[in-house]
Amino acid sequence: MIFEVAVIFLALLWALSLWFFLNYSKRQRELAAQQAVGDALRDQRIKDLAKRLDDYQNGTVRMGEALHELRATVAPLPEKLQQLEQRDPHSVTFTQAAKLVGMGASVAELTETCGLTQAEAELMSKLHRSE
Repeated sequence: MIFEVAVIFLALLWALSLWFFLNYSKRQRELAAQQAVGDALRDQRIKDLAKRLDDYQNGTVRMGEALHELRATVAPLPEKLQQLEQRDPHSVTFTQAAKLVGMGASVAELTETCGLTQAEAELMSKLHRSE
């Protein structure tokens, strides 16, 4: 009788252990599946970010090239401006007219002194008048 009780007890213990093992295995498979989904999402996100980074880098390179070209275009402008200002010493430049406006010259004085049209003199007066 004790032997039969021991066998039944061991059978129940084995069935319970089997049930726990199967439950544990099922939970591990579910966790592995969830982790695989999370890993796939992470990998896709990394690929997307890498593509965006490449796009930003390419844009930065293109912007740098454009700035380099612009710098090459703009570099001679101060010298050309100076040449234009010095080309005719008898004509008064807009820079000089702006200085005269800053010193209080009227529109009529600008038209007489600088040879500006009435509209140019008014514009210079409005732009450079000391407040």
